[in-house]
Amino acid sequence: MRAIYIMWLRQLKRYYRSKARIVGSIGQPLLFLVALGFGFGPTFEKAGQGSYIQFLTPGIIVMSILFTALFSGIEIIWDRQFGFLKETLVAPVSRFEIVIGKTLGGATVAVFQGIIVMFAAMIIGFSPVSLGMVPFAIFFMFLIAILFAALGTAIASLLDDMQGFQLIMNFLVMPIFFLSGAIFPLEDTPEFIQVIASINPLSYGVDALRGTLTGITLYGYSTDLLVLGVLTAVVWAIGSYLFSRIQV
Repeated sequence: MRAIYIMWLRQLKRYYRSKARIVGSIGQPLLFLVALGFGFGPTFEKAGQGSYIQFLTPGIIVMSILFTALFSGIEIIWDRQFGFLKETLVAPVSRFEIVIGKTLGGATVAVFQGIIVMFAAMIIGFSPVSLGMVPFAIFFMFLIAILFAALGTAIASLLDDMQGFQLIMNFLVMPIFFLSGAIFPLEDTPEFIQVIASINPLSYGVDALRGTLTGITLYGYSTDLLVLGVLTAVVWAIGSYLFSRIQV
């Protein structure tokens, strides 16, 4: 347990030492929120869909979590290139504890980012349907963050160079985000889009967060929780296995 705590704390310290990284990870979601929210808001309202800021905010919060959690895995490649990973792996602790600490650290940072974006959204007009549901929203944020932090760790464990990781992340991140229902309702989209969204794990994260914050849910809380819970366990197990086989 001590090793898990040390790795978790190390992830937090490394992230928050970089002020530029913090500003960048918060700035992009806020730009999306303001530009899309106020840009498409009038059209959304004319279509009879209500406030677009209310609809969009949960998706932008998930975007912040997705980017931060996935890219937390890139530190494994940095550590491998500069020799820090070798020092970590020869320590008298199991690799399973190391990957748990790294994943929890990346997930915690991602959730902090999501909470900051949520409060920023409240300043520009977003309002949760019930303050009593906010703790449940944070729970789903953490579940989403663990899932994608574990996925980032799994991918980074297979790669040796930064360029390969960035290419794969770019190939995964944008389709996962845009086909999750984060920025447009899935109900009236073509059937093939709905099918793709139904096999996209982020769709259930967006749906769960939108349900807890706005009261609107497509799949239902039980389905969202089941899918996210099972996928998190599976991806975390795969990431732990791949990390345990790293050769340095």
